[in-house]
Amino acid sequence: MTIVALNRILMIVMAGGAVLGGIDRILGNRLGLGEQFEKGFLLLGPMALSMAGMICLTPVLADVLGRFIVPLYRLMGVDPAMFGGLLAIDMGGYQLARELAADPFMGSYAGLVVAAMFGCTLVFTIPVGMGMIAKPDRPLFARGIMLGLAAMPVGLAAGGLAAGLTLPACLHQNLPVFALSLLLLVGLWKAPERMVRGFCALAAGIRALVTGGLVLAAVESLTGWNPVTGMAPVSEAMAVVASIGVVMLGSLPVAELLRRGLARPFRRLGGRLGVKPESLTGMLVSLATPLPALSMYPDMDRRGKVAAGAFLVSGASLLAAHMGFVVSVEPEMLFPLFAGKLTGALAAAALALWLEWNKETDRSRG
Repeated sequence: MTIVALNRILMIVMAGGAVLGGIDRILGNRLGLGEQFEKGFLLLGPMALSMAGMICLTPVLADVLGRFIVPLYRLMGVDPAMFGGLLAIDMGGYQLARELAADPFMGSYAGLVVAAMFGCTLVFTIPVGMGMIAKPDRPLFARGIMLGLAAMPVGLAAGGLAAGLTLPACLHQNLPVFALSLLLLVGLWKAPERMVRGFCALAAGIRALVTGGLVLAAVESLTGWNPVTGMAPVSEAMAVVASIGVVMLGSLPVAELLRRGLARPFRRLGGRLGVKPESLTGMLVSLATPLPALSMYPDMDRRGKVAAGAFLVSGASLLAAHMGFVVSVEPEMLFPLFAGKLTGALAAAALALWLEWNKETDRSRG
């Protein structure tokens, strides 16, 4: 089966989810799918606030950053597009990667695959997770993030191979990402509280930049005047947001059906793996959005908390915002996105469960 056929099947499934959700909404949300249908549309506002300003600012940022990022990355033999992977896919990472790219193909890989894993973890999952999770559970979440970062190269390689990169080229292009991941690993291990404060400051800075960009774009749209030249029009940014929202109309009802259908198997699987079913459910719902998974931390056991944190690094938001974004800009990259994020997430969860099982075994023997 070709990648085009797989993409077509996924879109038909999403369309089916939109039909079911829409019908259920008309009938009064009897199945709970109408609520998910509505949620997909209501997320347009938060998505626009987090994305539109950065998308508008990206041409300006690319011009400024390109003056020193491009020579530095070329010195390492790495496409400058890989710098865009440091931002989340839906927070300007894709646009920045495409603007900086020497090779448009690398712009797609960095902006859609790398940014969906590493960029999302750096600017969203870590600061939001550390803010939502209770202080006693933060060390377990931090350990999970570390293991997720350790397993992330597996996902980056799988996504690169699915996109058409060779393994040596994929590993070489990701050298800056691997180096920064190693620094994050050491920081989370040695000074987790300082890292939390640093990530919160980074998130606040990005929020201010995005808001400023949205204000400037709105002023230009309404008056025709903008002191910052070269920005993309706000209409282009809103078109991207609207395309993602259309996909989420179907993807969220589909994710809800998956959660219900796997509830009983998860209870059996959780017993075999030695974790509460809530931990497995948290990983599953994180494929749509990580926020419910983070809110479920008090109900998880120790192993599950570590495994869920590890899973989030690569798996977060696959079936909602990230899939919607890829469909709106480059549908042919949907399979590499799925291959990379699912492979990385499953590898991270397996690594976490294995290490935690060994740790508990050693503790019981001692």
